[in-house]
Amino acid sequence: MEEKLSSVAKTLTPSPIQQLSFLAQRCDAINLAEGFPDFPAPLQIKNAAVSAINSDFNQYRHVQGICDHVACKMKEIQELNVDPLTDIVICCGQSEAFAATMFASKMSQGSHILVVNQFKDFFAFKGVFIMHACLCFISSVVEQGDEVIIFDPSYETYETCIRLAGGIPVYVALDPPNWTLDLDKLKKSFTSKTKAVVLNSPHNPTGKVFSKDELEIIAGACQTWNILAVTDEVYEHITFDKERHISLASLPEMQKRTIVTSSLSKTFSVTGWRIGWAIAPAWIASAIRNIHIKITDSAPAPFQEAALTALMSPHAYFDSLRRDYELKRDFVVDMLEKVGFKMQFKPKGSFFVFAPLPGSCTLSDVEFVEELIKQAGVVAVPGCGFFHTSLSAEDSSQAALGYQRRYIRFAFCKSEDTLAAASKKISGLVNGTGNFKLL
Repeated sequence: MEEKLSSVAKTLTPSPIQQLSFLAQRCDAINLAEGFPDFPAPLQIKNAAVSAINSDFNQYRHVQGICDHVACKMKEIQELNVDPLTDIVICCGQSEAFAATMFASKMSQGSHILVVNQFKDFFAFKGVFIMHACLCFISSVVEQGDEVIIFDPSYETYETCIRLAGGIPVYVALDPPNWTLDLDKLKKSFTSKTKAVVLNSPHNPTGKVFSKDELEIIAGACQTWNILAVTDEVYEHITFDKERHISLASLPEMQKRTIVTSSLSKTFSVTGWRIGWAIAPAWIASAIRNIHIKITDSAPAPFQEAALTALMSPHAYFDSLRRDYELKRDFVVDMLEKVGFKMQFKPKGSFFVFAPLPGSCTLSDVEFVEELIKQAGVVAVPGCGFFHTSLSAEDSSQAALGYQRRYIRFAFCKSEDTLAAASKKISGLVNGTGNFKLL
């Protein structure tokens, strides 16, 4: 019966990041692979969720207060006027299996589908709410054959959503080591079929925060080609070295063509709560809302109630969040440098370090991760899974061909105890001459 699967479904494979997390569990290894905190969420938010459950908020629900608070935050931080009644959609992931079934079923004109009410959480993996928000957006605007530009390296979800909707991802490579945007590369990526551009800033996996100059280049291209932009801003409150996140929507003439997606997950350490949102012009938000209702109906009711408490957090909370994560970033960067990594780029946001293997290391990224698990009991992510661009003939030097297999992503959204334990295990591979065994 495998022939009943769609051509897109046949290309999908398990998330390598989640597979590494499963491996960490089986091997009792320290998980620096997957981007979820292993420390408690803020107590007042957990208490709000418990209170909501005890108050029997158990049914389908739309908590308008979330939209009101998000609109206020966008005004305060990005100086954007957002109508909470028409421009914001609360997103989640519960009945995504239904959507997955629809996309995965191989259909032709007149085909019939028997729908059995035995749903499984098909999308039960990291970033499901943001995938749902992206999927709703992509489904609402992308048609068969439309091209969508993505900056590379990139998080795996974007390509999946685009392909499920029948679109074609077009990758524009950011230039290492600082992951700068090349204007000429961006210009060459546009065609008459380009429908949208996807922007993730602060960026996973590199930790790059796109500069205002780069955002202006992207905004100019969107206006020149009359296309839409969808932004993934889940790390908006996690920036370092006095760097400030700027939403693409806040640039002149961009709000009317930009869909902003974000969530509670990273900011409040609740990646399993599945509360996210999309902010868009009313005509797009309406389409996203209609698709969302058909797929999932509503986000988890008690966690929507708890989101109200989270979104009312004082400025001091966000300041403390940045300070704490900056210390964790510095700890991991220092740890890696001590064992021989050459950190040319220090992440400015998110909670990942994208570390290049030194030239002296003969292992590929995959081989390094495998040996790190075997010899140190620490799990990281090989960088090759984030790269999608094919190098051109003029860039066929060994150095150019190699860099896509020379990066390792370490997640530092972990407790001090976890990071200290990882450091001890990794440092334990330094031999008597002071050299790291794997490098």
